[in-house]
Amino acid sequence: MPGGMDLTELEPGLGQNGAGRNMDFLLDIPLEISVELGNAKIKIGELLKLSQGSVVELNRLTDEPLEIFVNKKLMAHGEVVVVNEKFGIRLTNIISPGERVKSLT
Repeated sequence: MPGGMDLTELEPGLGQNGAGRNMDFLLDIPLEISVELGNAKIKIGELLKLSQGSVVELNRLTDEPLEIFVNKKLMAHGEVVVVNEKFGIRLTNIISPGERVKSLT
């Protein structure tokens, strides 16, 4: 080598701030999905009167879309479905990345 420099050959795709790096490891990160049916505010006295069979009225109508959270952040809306005798959720609206960022502020 001229001037005694030893240059290491780079692998294709590396560099440019790592834009070519393999990001497959992200696919194995576990996430928690939760669905909110609705909520209610009650007084402590009402809470203490609850017993088996009590009904608490929620604030959401039966035909309103449910909120779907991923790691406690609103990501979508959907509707309840039944899959193999278990509850499921059909996504009806995905929150845009811009709206998600706005909700953080």
